[in-house]
Amino acid sequence: MTLSIRPLDPVSRPFFGGEVSGIDITKPLTREQAAAIDKGMDQYGVLVFHGQHFDDETQLAFSRNFGDLEEASGDLNWGKARRIASPLVNDISNLDNDNQVMARDSRRRLFSLGNRLWHSDSSFKAVPAKYSLLSARSIPSAGGNTEFADMRAAYDTLDDDLKAEIADLICEHSQLYSRAQLGFADFTDEDRVRFKPVLQRLVRIHPSTGRKSLYLASHAGTIVGWPVPEARALLRDLIEHATHRKFVYAHEWKQWDLVMWDNRATMHRARPFDPKEVRDMHRTTVACERSTMAEAA
Repeated sequence: MTLSIRPLDPVSRPFFGGEVSGIDITKPLTREQAAAIDKGMDQYGVLVFHGQHFDDETQLAFSRNFGDLEEASGDLNWGKARRIASPLVNDISNLDNDNQVMARDSRRRLFSLGNRLWHSDSSFKAVPAKYSLLSARSIPSAGGNTEFADMRAAYDTLDDDLKAEIADLICEHSQLYSRAQLGFADFTDEDRVRFKPVLQRLVRIHPSTGRKSLYLASHAGTIVGWPVPEARALLRDLIEHATHRKFVYAHEWKQWDLVMWDNRATMHRARPFDPKEVRDMHRTTVACERSTMAEAA
């Protein structure tokens, strides 16, 4: 078999989202295979691999082909006992440490509902995420899709005056902001210190392709130097523009899918599903080499 990548929607969205075939990524990759996947990420922003029977160790091994991995420190369970052994694997599930479905009013579950807001992974960290890799270990009978927005195309279609206005803007990102949108405020003092806001550029230039894109997220709570209401109005308008259906690919999960996306060029959100059913997803995250502030410099 030979690795190949085809557009997921060659008619409506040939530039965004690719389906990869001809490779078993649970096995060690050659340098040429890893380079081909990197090239596909630059082109499509999101890649889908079907039928990849990962465990955590093989998922970690595949992810390391693309850079250093982030520690899973963005949830309320950080520093405590975890269901997943490796600190480099994010537990994107509705399961507690005993593998039971969390209660509907569980603090951890309510915090995780922030994943249903449009966001970019780890934009609340000073050095945010490069690639995210999400493996579907168990999926509900219906719902639970993940939607991805192409932030490159969203930027390209802004008018010139707006591009000029936002070119040098800097935003503050924090999970305190995104969870506040849902009315979640059950943070400890330790949480508030850990989730203190960080600075991110609103417009990024991709280091491989040179393309500009919007860097938005529900984590973005204000713009440096702007009144908060005015900043949030602009950010809301930009998110509304960037998530127009023509920019969005909705992934309908199959068990053992691996979806990989570039957080520098996309935004995403999870969709609802029956909270009594299991949705068990394991995510590894490749970190950027430097902050968005350093990229601009």
